[in-house]
Amino acid sequence: MNIDERLEKLTERHQALAESVELLMQSIHEQGANIDKLIANSAQDAENIRALVRIAELHQTRIEKLEERQN
Repeated sequence: MNIDERLEKLTERHQALAESVELLMQSIHEQGANIDKLIANSAQDAENIRALVRIAELHQTRIEKLEERQN
């Protein structure tokens, strides 16, 4: 294998590596965006759960007051 063939092979490998790194960077960026969405969704879920707990507490209080009136 002469020097020109070696240079060509190295150039091909370099190009393939550069493409792999570019795809990896895109994947990392997409994963970061997905993680951000998961965090936002988790925060929204927590807020909704707190609201449901509050509603359940209000209903429980109402039921207890109704039961006290019946006794």
